Amino acid sequence: MSASSSLPPPAHSASLAQPVQSDALGVLRAQIDELDAQLLVLLNQRARVAEQVGELKRQEGTPFFRPDRVAQVIHKVQASNTGPLLNDHVASIWREIMSACLALEVPPRVAVLGPQGTFCEQAAIEYFGSAVNLVYCNSFDEVFHATAAGTAQFGVVGMENSTEGVVARSFDLFLRSPVHVVGEVSLAVRHNLLRQRNDLDGIEVVLAHPQALMQCQDWLAQHLPLAERRAVSSNAEGARLAAENPAWAALASERAAAQFGLHIVAHAVQDQASNRTRFAIICLPQTMGMPRPTGRDCTSIVVSVPNRPGSVHDLLTPLKKHGVSMTRFESRPAKSGQWEYYFYIDIAGHIEQPHLAAALAELQALSSFYKVLGAYPLGQDV
Repeated sequence: MSASSSLPPPAHSASLAQPVQSDALGVLRAQIDELDAQLLVLLNQRARVAEQVGELKRQEGTPFFRPDRVAQVIHKVQASNTGPLLNDHVASIWREIMSACLALEVPPRVAVLGPQGTFCEQAAIEYFGSAVNLVYCNSFDEVFHATAAGTAQFGVVGMENSTEGVVARSFDLFLRSPVHVVGEVSLAVRHNLLRQRNDLDGIEVVLAHPQALMQCQDWLAQHLPLAERRAVSSNAEGARLAAENPAWAALASERAAAQFGLHIVAHAVQDQASNRTRFAIICLPQTMGMPRPTGRDCTSIVVSVPNRPGSVHDLLTPLKKHGVSMTRFESRPAKSGQWEYYFYIDIAGHIEQPHLAAALAELQALSSFYKVLGAYPLGQDV
């Protein structure tokens, strides 16, 4: 026997050996393989029917994407779900199935704030599914323009943050844009500190969208008091820039960290643990009309009233009279130089409900400016 043959096997050889599979485990895995094969057959059958639906829609000129239909299908499947899958997981699975089938018809083009890795991108995927065609824009101004010009069929814009309030620019853009709101997504926002190096030493600049900088100001003051806080067009853009300079860090999502190859130096540094941002889904009315009532809806309007004593009180009187509940009331200066304001109001319910329609008709008569931004299903928190 040679000296080499008498040596013990390498220490790591045991780790390279295949794990032993019991007979019981082998049977269960065989069942899973068989079920997977059946699922694939059924999914392809569904896809072929979806292609036929797409052809009929082309002939009839009806919209390819209908969020009310997506919600209807998901709610129906959830109602018949007996577990052990959770309803939230069932919703995610079916949304992806419907997104993939829609892509066989015509995948919608959706404008979002770029680059890749933004929370706006994540909101779009949560709403439309990952088979959507995303159009990346440098600002919410560009998202509105791309949607209004037809470059994208839909757009996704930030509307409101649970910590810092409304996204003022989006509200201003609604005043002069022909788009309306057809849906919403309420997204849990977790800001992480991203960097080339995996430590806090030597950070000179922290880059993020202005909203993110405000949402993390207490943490930054405590841990990076000397670092410059620099506002950029999006958190993902901050991550892209941080990937180019070792002295820079960014506040952004885990998606952005993976996209730009950065370390997550600190997780969830937002000052409020329950931080959420509400995103609106926008489109031209000719792309998709106002969604039908679902029983869980929101109507958004913007109004202005003459600048005289008691005008705001008069504005709210029709809502009280008809038993209409407001869920948000925000003011923005009209920039007319006359101390006039626009009031953005969210109302519980759908504009087609008689009591709400009566209240809004009276409110419109009192207003010097009146615009319905949309009536749409309430979004689920994700």
